[in-house]
Amino acid sequence: MSLPSCPQCQSEYTYEDGEMLVCPECAHEWYAGEAVAEEALEVKDANGAVLADGDTVVLVKDLKVKGSSSVIKQGTKVKGIRLQEGSHNIGCKIDGFGAMNLKSEFVKKA
Repeated sequence: MSLPSCPQCQSEYTYEDGEMLVCPECAHEWYAGEAVAEEALEVKDANGAVLADGDTVVLVKDLKVKGSSSVIKQGTKVKGIRLQEGSHNIGCKIDGFGAMNLKSEFVKKA
């Protein structure tokens, strides 16, 4: 039997826990018979443009990296962003720094 992918992060590694389905990657839990409501997550950049998964953005401000003395410079291009819930609503990988979460107010659509 094939289980459905996670409705939140699209992970294929879901498993059953009683009546619930659980995603081990994002910890999302939902009922197996529950209809998936597609909620459009709307994230806007510093200029008010709507962002989408996979977009390329450019930083509009120098950002200090928490727990490090490094700084990500203004104008750094970030490719293939992922939108997510929370205050740091952009997940991405930045060359030379690795995976991080950014606030949409510090980027503009490229």
